[in-house]
Amino acid sequence: MRSSALILSLALMLLGGCATPKFVGRPDLKLVSSSELPPPTRKDLLLQQRSYLIGPLDKVTIDVYGVAELSRTVQVAADGTLSLPLLGTISAMGLSSTELAQKIGNGLRGRYVRDPQVTVGVDTVSQTITVDGEVSKPGLYPVTGRLTLVRAIAQAEGAGEFANLTYVAVFRQVDDKQMVALYDVRAIRQGIYPDPEVYANDLISVGEDRGARSFRTFIQASGLLVAPLVALIQRY
Repeated sequence: MRSSALILSLALMLLGGCATPKFVGRPDLKLVSSSELPPPTRKDLLLQQRSYLIGPLDKVTIDVYGVAELSRTVQVAADGTLSLPLLGTISAMGLSSTELAQKIGNGLRGRYVRDPQVTVGVDTVSQTITVDGEVSKPGLYPVTGRLTLVRAIAQAEGAGEFANLTYVAVFRQVDDKQMVALYDVRAIRQGIYPDPEVYANDLISVGEDRGARSFRTFIQASGLLVAPLVALIQRY
């Protein structure tokens, strides 16, 4: 008991007295804030084919209002292109559904259709999230629309028998920097702080995984984690 209290006291001293404390046992982690993990930037989305952007092998449903022969469902090729009547082969890689609709509309406008009204729907297979650690079914899961941390764990059929929901780490690349945040899912479920949004290519690690253990010194003797801990994985 005295040992746990001493460790917690040292952790609190680090958090309060040092702007950039190091994590015990993981020197490449540096605490940067006790706030939300920032979302990926546009550059990250383009480079890693994150959520809402079209990637290889996605199925795209194109509807040109009033022109049935141009409306169809096609699969994006491995190189990010798709073939359409009149327009031939066009690139869809890294575009949102709205951007692709505008691109198709611009190609048709004037020459083939006076004022094309184009809508695009995407059935994504290229955007996935990894849920690992103490969950019932670890693996890759699709990201369609907005997805939160608790919902992502639910996709993996919930926490496993030996899961410790105090330690749920989310790894993400933000502006070409590798970051990790620690969440206490118990606190989220009690409404202490919001259920954070997660994005394609995020790695969620539940329980006693190596990334979660990096934070243990800071909270092992405490109750609920009342805000996320966000750290930067430094490159040496």
